[in-house]
Amino acid sequence: MPPRVARLSHVIGVDDAPFARDHRGDVPVIGAVFAGLRLEGVLSTRARRDGRNATPAIAAMIRGSRFYAQAQVVLLQGIAVAGFNVVDIAALRDALALPVVVVARRLPDLEAIRGALLSRVRGGRRKWALIERAGPMEPVGGVYVQRAGISLEDTTALLARLAVHGHLPEPLRAAHLIAGGLTTGESRGRA
Repeated sequence: MPPRVARLSHVIGVDDAPFARDHRGDVPVIGAVFAGLRLEGVLSTRARRDGRNATPAIAAMIRGSRFYAQAQVVLLQGIAVAGFNVVDIAALRDALALPVVVVARRLPDLEAIRGALLSRVRGGRRKWALIERAGPMEPVGGVYVQRAGISLEDTTALLARLAVHGHLPEPLRAAHLIAGGLTTGESRGRA
């Protein structure tokens, strides 16, 4: 049985850094480690633009950190990083033995994503299958989620507790700001 949300206080928010449209190669991926609403640390790794290494890269980043022993939940800002490097959320849950929640600000246009993956992205069929396997996006507290290893009820309570400056949970907001500042010299955009 998944842990009850009242005990879920150590959360790692993961987001990728912005990159130029014509960028090829690796993209920084940041993990913001939180204890409650306090930033405890920052992790980093890299994922290949439109590649297939996001799941093992994120798992290794978290598992190899001193924060892993206390981690209780992983939040991802979207199911893909570095363009179309799709995270297998069930495999990430299994690799870390932690619940995983994908958070999106708005409901994605799945038909457009499917079309792009199947027509323009190498390995697109496999990546589309990962998105489908993650399940439908569910509305929760002004955002949409996909989840592995955690109930909808616990996800709702967790996000309500962590979203103090809008709808986005603080660990994801911080990861977004850090990733932007790291790459461009300053954070920008909505966080």
